[in-house]
Amino acid sequence: MIRLLTALASAISLHASPLPGALLIADRGNDRILLVDPQKHVLWRTGGLTFDDDSFVEPGGKSIVSNEEEGQAIVSIDIRSGAHTYLYGTPGIRGTQANHLNTPDDAYVLPNGTLTVADAYNCRILFIRAHRIVRQIGTTAVCRHDPPRYLGAVNGDTPLPGGGVLVSEIQGSWIDDISASGKLRWDVQAPVSYPSDPQPLSGGRILLADYASPGAVLIIDRRGKVLWRYGPASGRGALDHPSLALMLPNGDVAINDDYRDRVVIVDPRKNRIVWEYGAPNRPGTGPDRLKIPDGMDFVPLGPAKTPLWAAVHHP
Repeated sequence: MIRLLTALASAISLHASPLPGALLIADRGNDRILLVDPQKHVLWRTGGLTFDDDSFVEPGGKSIVSNEEEGQAIVSIDIRSGAHTYLYGTPGIRGTQANHLNTPDDAYVLPNGTLTVADAYNCRILFIRAHRIVRQIGTTAVCRHDPPRYLGAVNGDTPLPGGGVLVSEIQGSWIDDISASGKLRWDVQAPVSYPSDPQPLSGGRILLADYASPGAVLIIDRRGKVLWRYGPASGRGALDHPSLALMLPNGDVAINDDYRDRVVIVDPRKNRIVWEYGAPNRPGTGPDRLKIPDGMDFVPLGPAKTPLWAAVHHP
């Protein structure tokens, strides 16, 4: 009976919190990844990375894939042991030849085991298996908007149901929906200065960050119409280069506020911050401190705050 009441209290606490689970945070400036619960306890961590720009749970929940943006490589981290395995790229060296990248962003492992990444300044989206490129969107180092043949510098490649990909191009603020067969289904110029990491929502809506200062997070439709926006110009609620926004299961929006050294959750109904991890403009490595957090993933929690790694899916 006591165990039942404890589990029930834990479930009620998680449900009532703006964070209905845990956030996996790529703490780029500290070269580490943290899993943080609603009460800001660190449930899991790993270090020894190099400028880990994003971190996403791999299918099956046994590993995490992380792109080391300035390290020019993509690494897989075993959740249980912490062991690192390089998946693609030559650490510390950028380039266009085989096994080279130029500022990799948003690496995902797809359900079929394919690794995908936005190879930002090579202006291409890569699909990789067994250290070999098996498919590519864009032409290597030819940077202009004419998808799918050519792309500008890219910083987002969010997987879509059915095998497609949602791409963000920095120049021109383009968002492109490209099918599994490589065809452009639609594109739109987002009303932002620097579109970052677009995320598909129901009803054809798109959630994206404006990587600027002051920055913003928006929901737009496929014509670029703004349906919702959070972006105070100043004060504690203002954002400084937000890089990724995620819609949580409860409808709140989690945001990487990179250069204010925090992750925040915004209630879109109230349009205000209701939770944060990290202190604004106070970087650090201790409790409730981050330094340039640039990526995150949502991980459900089970009884006793057990991370349900295998329940994470992209898309």
